[in-house]
Amino acid sequence: MAFSIDPVWLIYGFAAGSAILFAEGCYLLFYSTATYRKRINRRLSLLQNDGNRENILVQLRRERGLDASGQFRLPIESLNRLITQAGVSMGPSRIALLTVISMPVLFAGLVTLRGSVLEASAATLVGGLFGPILILKMLRSRRQKAFGAQFPDAIDMIVRSLRAGHPVPIAVNMVGREMKDPVGSEFGIVGDEITYGADLETAMRNLYFRMGQEDLPLFVTAVAIQGSTGGNLGEILENLSGVIRQRFKMRRKIKALAAEARASALILSSLPIGVFAIIQLVSPQFYGSVWQYELTKMCLGLAIAWMLTGNLIMYRMVNFKI
Repeated sequence: MAFSIDPVWLIYGFAAGSAILFAEGCYLLFYSTATYRKRINRRLSLLQNDGNRENILVQLRRERGLDASGQFRLPIESLNRLITQAGVSMGPSRIALLTVISMPVLFAGLVTLRGSVLEASAATLVGGLFGPILILKMLRSRRQKAFGAQFPDAIDMIVRSLRAGHPVPIAVNMVGREMKDPVGSEFGIVGDEITYGADLETAMRNLYFRMGQEDLPLFVTAVAIQGSTGGNLGEILENLSGVIRQRFKMRRKIKALAAEARASALILSSLPIGVFAIIQLVSPQFYGSVWQYELTKMCLGLAIAWMLTGNLIMYRMVNFKI
């Protein structure tokens, strides 16, 4: 039978599509502009609720583990720096409270699974001490990579603003208004610090302490030298942006070339674990006769250590700094 469409349903479909497009047009016209500033970065979102930039600056500092003046709040400087650079917005006290709450839950789960209070206590203690640090390090690494990917675009925006005749603080504020996190909020904090009394070099160095990204020292040094001796800052930053882009491109190229080695390492490492899990699932008694011997545990431990050593060597072979 030939394919046919009832004209009435066709008209209904066009009418529904027109209504949807009209509603979307109204939304984009009346609401999108108002919500754009809220979506672009956290600093602008907070400014929508409180227009006092000084209050927002203090709030952002406290969320990152700093006091109202931008100094570390914790006596352990390395831990405070890790919390600040990780970009979490809950502060050290909330992180500690979350860790304390999660430890009894972890302990109860391990006791239920393993049935050993001693093992559960040891694992809970290790997890409570090192688990948050590992999570914060992963968050810091991810945030620094995101900042590094956005950083050349931020420098290009500053260069265009300088060529248009704007001073450096105005160019920095433009980055804080137009770019998303993490670059947007960080450069917005720099602009606020300059507004409320900090000099440009100090604000830039504070940016490096808050982020710890490896490309920032070049940027901070260029701005500091230009501020003290003069020079064409726009041309310097343009060259710096090109260098950072080339380094980023080279990293991506190396990552692509090393993808085969990474996949091989992943497959070779997961294969024995997968085979062991399948055998245990299909035939649980297969290894049942040898589990009670100490030699079995020693051989298994040596095999795991040897596999981890091989993985570490392969990781070091395909990961190096540029």
